[in-house]
Amino acid sequence: MKKILLPVILIVGLLFISCSTEVDNYADYKDITVVYGLLETSADTTFVKITKAYLGPGNALLFAQIPDSSNYPGKLNVYLIGKKNGVELPKIALDTITIHNKKAGDSIFYYPDQLLYYTNAHIDQAATYTLNIEKPTSTVTSVTKVVQNFQVVYPPNRINFAATTASQIKWNTGINGRRYDIVLHFNYKELQPGNPDTLDKVMVWGMGTRKSTDLNGGEELQVSYNGEEFYTRLGQELENILNVKRWAGKVDVLISCGGDELSTYIDVNKPSNSVVQEVPKFTNIDEGFGIFSSRLNMVRSYPLTVQSEIKLVEEHDWGFVLSQK
Repeated sequence: MKKILLPVILIVGLLFISCSTEVDNYADYKDITVVYGLLETSADTTFVKITKAYLGPGNALLFAQIPDSSNYPGKLNVYLIGKKNGVELPKIALDTITIHNKKAGDSIFYYPDQLLYYTNAHIDQAATYTLNIEKPTSTVTSVTKVVQNFQVVYPPNRINFAATTASQIKWNTGINGRRYDIVLHFNYKELQPGNPDTLDKVMVWGMGTRKSTDLNGGEELQVSYNGEEFYTRLGQELENILNVKRWAGKVDVLISCGGDELSTYIDVNKPSNSVVQEVPKFTNIDEGFGIFSSRLNMVRSYPLTVQSEIKLVEEHDWGFVLSQK
């Protein structure tokens, strides 16, 4: 398995680099396939982005705005083959779809339309999947295992921000899961004076990343937090509105788990603190570049403890009133 990653724009840049002014940069173009795809058992649709590197005279950033520069003409034969307990599962063929929700600034490439390959077929968490992309001259492949379910084990019922000591969120890792990103969403409602409609609001609190020591599952991981930081963050985010009324809702604990390949991909592409900038290299795509891995998003919702809500209402002048239980 190759361990090389060249993001699309870097691939394009390398095609323009020459060691001699005597070299014709456009003499020998090579078809380079770039793939980005993540399998997820809880998703109703699996998307795979398949493009190609491009070459031509002029500004590469302008070429990026032209869909035909990086899209393959026509439709490629793309399918997934799962294998479970040594038995091959039915082949899953991917179709094409154009989505229209890409925003300006999301990347340097064309928008709002982008071509994706997709399937609504169920992904079996116990299977290993091979991605096959058949081109006229070659076949691009990649293999990944699927992140399996994991369980949040603490807190059991309610989340506490009123404690004077550090509190924890704990979970048991899932099989094939390596990287876990933890985010809290505090949901609340807001009624502004003169407005008949109650607004749904949310405060997002990123709590960091944890990694499992192996891929066997069942390892207990945790993040610690100081409850007072919750109130500090909330106070910084709330708009100061006279006579506003607010009601506390539930806190969603979101844990996003990525497979081993995805974890490596993220690590090698993190900004470097070194003055020596070396192009990161990682891919698990045979006959191409990019990443094919898996992920799983787990959400568990908690009401605040009574003490946490009382502190929110009585110790802060933010317009919160006690919710009716």
